[in-house]
Amino acid sequence: MTPNAARLEGLMSLHEKLGQLTMIRADFGNAGAELGVAKLAQIRAGGAGSILDLRGLESIQESQRAAVDGSRLGIPLLFTLDVLHGYETIFPIPLGEAAAFDPALWQQTASAAAAEAAAEGIALTFAPMLDVGRDPRWGRIAESPGEDPFAGARFAEAKVRGFQQGDLSQGATLAATAKHFAGYGAVTAGRDYASADISARTLEEVHLPPFAAAVRAGVAAIMPAFMDIAGEPATAHRGMLDGILRRRWGFDGVIVSDFCAVRELIVHGVAADAAEAAALALNAGVDIDMESGVYLEGLPEALSRGLVSEEQIDAAVRRVLTLKARLGLFDKPFERGSRPLSNSQRQQHRALAREAARKSIVLLQNRNLLPLRGEGGHLAVAGPLSDAAGDMLGPWHAAGQAKDAVSFLDGLKKALPGWRITDGASLDAAREADAVLLCIGESASMCGEATSRARPGIPDEQHRLAEDVLSLGKPVIVALTSGRPLIDPWLFDKADAVLATWFLGSEAGAALAGILTGAVNPSGKLPVTWPYDAGQIPIFYAQRPTGRPAKPDDHDTSKYLDVPVGPQFCFGHGLSFARFAYGSPRSSSKTVRRGERLLIEAEISNEGDVAGEETAFLFIRDPVASIARPLLELKGFAKISLDPGMTGTVRFELSADGLSFPGAEGEPCLEAGEVQIFVGPSANRDLLKSCTVLVGKDSS
Repeated sequence: MTPNAARLEGLMSLHEKLGQLTMIRADFGNAGAELGVAKLAQIRAGGAGSILDLRGLESIQESQRAAVDGSRLGIPLLFTLDVLHGYETIFPIPLGEAAAFDPALWQQTASAAAAEAAAEGIALTFAPMLDVGRDPRWGRIAESPGEDPFAGARFAEAKVRGFQQGDLSQGATLAATAKHFAGYGAVTAGRDYASADISARTLEEVHLPPFAAAVRAGVAAIMPAFMDIAGEPATAHRGMLDGILRRRWGFDGVIVSDFCAVRELIVHGVAADAAEAAALALNAGVDIDMESGVYLEGLPEALSRGLVSEEQIDAAVRRVLTLKARLGLFDKPFERGSRPLSNSQRQQHRALAREAARKSIVLLQNRNLLPLRGEGGHLAVAGPLSDAAGDMLGPWHAAGQAKDAVSFLDGLKKALPGWRITDGASLDAAREADAVLLCIGESASMCGEATSRARPGIPDEQHRLAEDVLSLGKPVIVALTSGRPLIDPWLFDKADAVLATWFLGSEAGAALAGILTGAVNPSGKLPVTWPYDAGQIPIFYAQRPTGRPAKPDDHDTSKYLDVPVGPQFCFGHGLSFARFAYGSPRSSSKTVRRGERLLIEAEISNEGDVAGEETAFLFIRDPVASIARPLLELKGFAKISLDPGMTGTVRFELSADGLSFPGAEGEPCLEAGEVQIFVGPSANRDLLKSCTVLVGKDSS
């Protein structure tokens, strides 16, 4: 904390201290987000330290002047917003971008989003969202990096680096907030805000690693989840916030509640009134109360009752002031927004959005239809998402606008000038066409927060349209837009080609057109397992073995009577116009001990007739351990680009620590014995090649 900030702490009244711990939200009127007279007065009285959802440089700087010039101590405000996958230039939703398996890309898109938001005066984003998502009924899986904790950890590191750039005082950065700590993806039955009941082992192995990676990367803030874990709300969970986050991991940044979550402790049934709710949250380690006003209302009473100490309040204030100092707000409170982006920067961001969208598309199925061939033809484009530019922006699009987005239809018309493209196609037009592009799936309002779906499939009216089109016998390409896997096995039975197009952002149409025409070879891979049936949920590749694994001809085994055990598509599935063949992996050593590292190499050949990029995955399997280990665990992924007929080598570095698992107290446990190493294109065991290494006994 700067000397100026430290001096201010000693001058603050209790009300001003609690103001620094209070985040208020902008009002929403006909003109959009603004601060009314009452909230401006609250700022001048020292009753607010941060603002949520205020947009527009003029409004932000007016509010900042109210704090800096109008309040007694002149403490600058912190302006915050959910800049989740872009600010003005919108990138694919996180679940879609995760399909790129490209940390460098993840970092670049976060950096671009930070530059745009900072130019408008924003200083902190509530991203990255790091909840491991294994239940597509949960709408917020759209915001997650998928089902795997290792991939989630790499996503966390890249996004924190991209947003923060190592030095928050630089004007083109945002303080990142890792959310929602932790286990929010495991809510009961996929219902947003519902309770979760997670074993200590699952918490350690699945839900904590992405957050630990974010802390190691220097994330500025953490947001607890809305829900409770086995009856203990995350907003008041001392074991999680103080025990794991503060003490075990050494996190010294700011903890900010989710929206109104402190007041909701009363509804959870763990606090009788505002004073108790405020005390529970503060004692657990929550520094900023977002919007509920409970700290201002309840902490004075909690202090008088002896439920909290003034030292605890001072510690929280100190962390908030330290963050403001790191952001350079004390020295230059109006610096953000003083340097608008150039046209060149904006064009670079659009090009980046196009690249990110292309790399996020997953070709799920292709029966030799794609890419489209010939110099001309008749393509009928049907479905409600064909010309829905606004929906392409997804559920969290900050300042992105539909008018600036490229719809699928617009992208195709530009990419295929020699083709006859019939849009809004009737069945007669589809009947006359050479091929049909069916643009179906979810609208943007059907995914994200508070959009749980018991049956996550194509809406009924779209289902009827798809059946009518598919019944014509024409070649059909399906662009499946969604924020989650959509469970419709009939569609995959009948369609010639299906692409997971997620919500691709500002350049959606250009990206899809590039894939369909073959100008771009698809390279996206699924970051989640795609269920065959909703009854399989939750479904994920890293399941533990059972004593009675599924056998089709053996009744007393772990299977269903009415649907297959396996998914529609495995984690990591994604087709290419190229054809890749894998050789068996080889290890730099046959044994490894604590502190040592292995180099794993495998050859990959492009046996197709076009160049392509392949993402290779490295999994391990510990077949005999004191705790039964998952059937597969992801420990690495790597990319290789190959021309037709070429062979190259992918390399992975694997540390002995990467072969360990959490012990009884969460400490790494490395046991001697044989470990299997697999390399392949997905978690499909039939496609993996393997070798073995021996973990030696620890000589120490």
